[in-house]
Amino acid sequence: MIGYLRGRVAHLFADYCLLDVQGVGYRVFIASSGRSHLHKGEEAELFIHTSVREDAILLYGFYSQEEYDVFQLLISVSGIGPKVALGMLSAISVDSLCKAIHQKQSAVLTKLPGIGKKSAERIILELKDKVAWNGDKEEESALPDAGEAVGDDMISEAMAALASLGYSQAELAPVLRNAKDCSSVQDIIKFALKHLNRF
Repeated sequence: MIGYLRGRVAHLFADYCLLDVQGVGYRVFIASSGRSHLHKGEEAELFIHTSVREDAILLYGFYSQEEYDVFQLLISVSGIGPKVALGMLSAISVDSLCKAIHQKQSAVLTKLPGIGKKSAERIILELKDKVAWNGDKEEESALPDAGEAVGDDMISEAMAALASLGYSQAELAPVLRNAKDCSSVQDIIKFALKHLNRF
């Protein structure tokens, strides 16, 4: 099993990269948080989870050991596969995810792609004593304050759509906090793209 790769980023796509390791191109699926650290033509080091299926061998890469460890915990939960786990890590930071699990915030988990009420409850039940979360650590929420005009559901949906375009949570969070006057998911996405494309 492949557990680690170091090579040059030959191509970079929304949800995966092609990593050139001594002339061999590995297709590695990555969360948006990890993607933000990768740059075409530059060398990268990724922790790798190798998923073996009957019809394919898939590689999932992680920029940090922490993200890799949380991914391993997520896929240990019945019904949570690598694709869903990666989608979760693309939509929320590791700290925010661990906080939601530790504090039994199922409402936060059900906003993540592929997670329903039963899955959220199962994740909390099985992982609340396993995830590491420092309650004294000041963290920046992935979503705007609940009291803002824009609903959390619309923000979550817009964030998932923007993450699929390759934007990281670190890029999205401060922009979405200012989307107070938007009244639909489409408006939020347009607002975000307008501001993100300035940089």
